[in-house]
Amino acid sequence: MNALDLLRRRGFVQDVTNEEGLAKALAEGPLSYYVGFDPTASSLHVGSLIPIMAMAHLQRQGHRPIAIVGGGTGHIGDPSGKTAERRLMEKAEIESNLDKLREQIGRFVRLGDGADDGVVLNNADWLMSLGYIDFLREIGRHFRVNVMIKAEGYRQRLERETGLSFLEFNYQVLQAYDFLVLNQRHGCRLQMGGSDQWGNICAGVDLIRRVESRECFGITFPLLTTASGQKMGKTESGAIWLDAARTSPYEYFQFWRNTEDADVGRFLNLFTFVDLEEIESLTLDADAAKLNATKERLALEATRLLHGADAAD
Repeated sequence: MNALDLLRRRGFVQDVTNEEGLAKALAEGPLSYYVGFDPTASSLHVGSLIPIMAMAHLQRQGHRPIAIVGGGTGHIGDPSGKTAERRLMEKAEIESNLDKLREQIGRFVRLGDGADDGVVLNNADWLMSLGYIDFLREIGRHFRVNVMIKAEGYRQRLERETGLSFLEFNYQVLQAYDFLVLNQRHGCRLQMGGSDQWGNICAGVDLIRRVESRECFGITFPLLTTASGQKMGKTESGAIWLDAARTSPYEYFQFWRNTEDADVGRFLNLFTFVDLEEIESLTLDADAAKLNATKERLALEATRLLHGADAAD
């Protein structure tokens, strides 16, 4: 099974910019790919595990992950999926959050200096020193406003009374530039992100084509909700965080243990490394006793990945 088929079978794939081309690129050899994370909080949450686990699965297939923590774009905030402008963060708060997010990502993705080891980069390293006029001339000229405002995230905000600030309007250009920089410096050819990132990802693919005449690719993940329609990672008591100080290992285990029956197989595919064939055998024609045992397995596997075997046991 090729890497793209694996991601699709496990439920990670919603849209692909060029499925045939990406499958070929993945088959030809190690491919560098990236996912971006906003440093808007001191911890990631369960919803962040979709991109993290996708990165980890691709790394297990021999490809190289790059995690971008947006120390530069965090000064603006992505308007995608937001009804109002984000709170502007101070530099010290962003830097503190960056360190914590890097540590959490490293629990799932192998980081280091090896050929297929992952790296965590801060886009402030290349964004904060940009000259405004030079950036407009060299990068801004490749974007068309009439195309940008058709993106779902921009369109929704433009229809609201709050509107869209010029500050936020620049976000797509900066994210596309991130992809270009990673392509130039690290040979990165694939960006992955949530379904609300489709417009931003396509903008980066197009920018690299225009500037470097190279074909790159994008994958978006589906918006994940539980079988009852609740947003993944949200409970009555609030978000389920990856930081043990905010969500204890016991609470984390219980969150997975209380998975709805209809979600068990899907969550094993997305949030563990249990083999596809074993997941099918665990969930096929499962009676109540077998289903409860499978929920226990899900909770153990998920908790071990984040907190280690001792916490799960």
